[in-house]
Amino acid sequence: MCGIVAYVGHREASPIIIKGLKRLEYRGYDSAGIALLNGDLNVYKKKGKVSKLENFLAEQDVHSNIGMGHTRWATHGEPNDVNAHPHYSTSGNLAIIHNGIIENYASLKKLLIEKGHTFKSETDSEVFINLIEEIRIQNKCNLVEAVRLALHEVVGAYAIVVLAKDSPNQLVAARKGSPLVVGIGEGEYFLASDATPIIEYTNDVVYLNDLEIAVIRDGELDIRSIEDVKQTPYIHKLELALEQIEKGGYEHFMLKEIYEQPRSIMDSMRGRLIAEKYQLMLGGLREFENKFVNADRILIVACGTSWHAGLVAEYLIEDLARIPVEVEYASEFRYRNPVIKESDIVIAISQSGETADTLAALELAKSKGATIFGICNVVGSSIARATDAGAYTHAGPEIGVASTKAFTAQVTVLSLIAMFIGSKRGTIETSKLHQLMVELENIPAKVEQCLQQDKKIQEIAELFKDATNFIYLGRGYNFPVALEGALKLKEISYIHAEGYPAAEMKHGPIALIDENMPVVFIATKDSSYEKVVSNIQEVRARKGRVIAIVTEGDTVIPAMAEFVIEVPDTSEHLVPLLSVIPLQLLSYYIAVLRGCNVDQPRNLAKSVTVE
Repeated sequence: MCGIVAYVGHREASPIIIKGLKRLEYRGYDSAGIALLNGDLNVYKKKGKVSKLENFLAEQDVHSNIGMGHTRWATHGEPNDVNAHPHYSTSGNLAIIHNGIIENYASLKKLLIEKGHTFKSETDSEVFINLIEEIRIQNKCNLVEAVRLALHEVVGAYAIVVLAKDSPNQLVAARKGSPLVVGIGEGEYFLASDATPIIEYTNDVVYLNDLEIAVIRDGELDIRSIEDVKQTPYIHKLELALEQIEKGGYEHFMLKEIYEQPRSIMDSMRGRLIAEKYQLMLGGLREFENKFVNADRILIVACGTSWHAGLVAEYLIEDLARIPVEVEYASEFRYRNPVIKESDIVIAISQSGETADTLAALELAKSKGATIFGICNVVGSSIARATDAGAYTHAGPEIGVASTKAFTAQVTVLSLIAMFIGSKRGTIETSKLHQLMVELENIPAKVEQCLQQDKKIQEIAELFKDATNFIYLGRGYNFPVALEGALKLKEISYIHAEGYPAAEMKHGPIALIDENMPVVFIATKDSSYEKVVSNIQEVRARKGRVIAIVTEGDTVIPAMAEFVIEVPDTSEHLVPLLSVIPLQLLSYYIAVLRGCNVDQPRNLAKSVTVE
């Protein structure tokens, strides 16, 4: 969840680290800190955002060519100056930054206290650096060996960088379960949680694997396993442009990313779909085509917004390919002793490709012999490397914590997969398949039309910005959209919101409806349209305030709803790609009007890399 940046080379380290931390702030923004080697090992840290640390550093001597920084999402210990990273060892000779959770920190801390170590913070990370120091003292070994031996003692997840006062040209880093990227420049090296702090300086990166240690010393990079076996790194070329990680004139990243969706949806199907030639190609499926075609069952594991995309996929795959699908919360999957067969296909969905619960779920499924297929956005991520095959969504960097374009890109790729499997299994007629292909190619232009409702949605947001509760209702393909709309609102505006299947309203939630309750219906024309009309009438009878997302040209629902937002007509299978757009904008504008920090909502982080 936290963000890590480190640098060693010929430039001033501090500006590079601070700029990098700002780019990683979506990973956590409770506190921030920096450590620099400049004659001494100096640590500076502050509660709050990176800008507060930056202001503090303006009064310090930060001249140095080597250093590391950290932006925190609190796990152990409340957000304050003391719990902020980096952390010193007891002697002050070592410092650490850490992303992850050390599960056995309490027992290690007890042992270290008995050996004379003292602790200033409540964090597991301070235990980690003192463990390294204790091993270094007891074994009379160098720093790299002490780190290697310490990694055998800790239980949990980590991405760490360590500095030592007596090693002024050395960075030691390691990872297990949390991402870490090494950037290779000309006479300089970078370390970061992802590539965004690095892209400005180099396109050459190495993605560290689990249980690997990277040592950067005297201008050389050495990567070894924790068993001290030398590794040959594979250098990747980044396909990331600097402008992709900047706001580009928009007030917030979230708004930029909402408006990028016509392009990101197009990019997610580029080279995979050419309707006029009846071409549907998914390179990631090619090797496992027979497995998909003959699958008895598909399991989808995901969290949050990705789980909602998985729910849409359940409708798509069962409808078009006639294969049973189960959608699981990754966080619950491995704790209920699930039945997994070798004939099963498990699809793991994650924007970052680093979601800890999803990684744990796919590792469990892998151990049972299931075929693992990954859908993620970040190239070189842990899920992309852990799966048997997969598909990138190619949505481009998503910086806003509340996911928007990742959802529509995931649904687009999942639609292609459902259509592909259905065509190979012969469960979808050729004419229907071609119609869906044409409709999917037209979706980006129709998303553009949805975005033209911006002004109307702002007006509705103004009226409901002070609401304390919202209910979102949808049926069929629009039920997951109701869940996603509710999640977006509570994530960034802090308004309590719940999504339900529209028919379930009568089984409890209807008791909440009165003249103060906004009820958002996703009520496009589909196979359950008449039923949704009845549900709207039930809400109106109880004086609920109805906001309806309807198909362009509908005359029935506008006559009964207080507020109406139109979306273009499309196939029922693809309607989530359109009906979600107004809900994203509604959440955004309500949050802005309430004065909330849209891109960095309280208590949240973009990539949940701890369980």
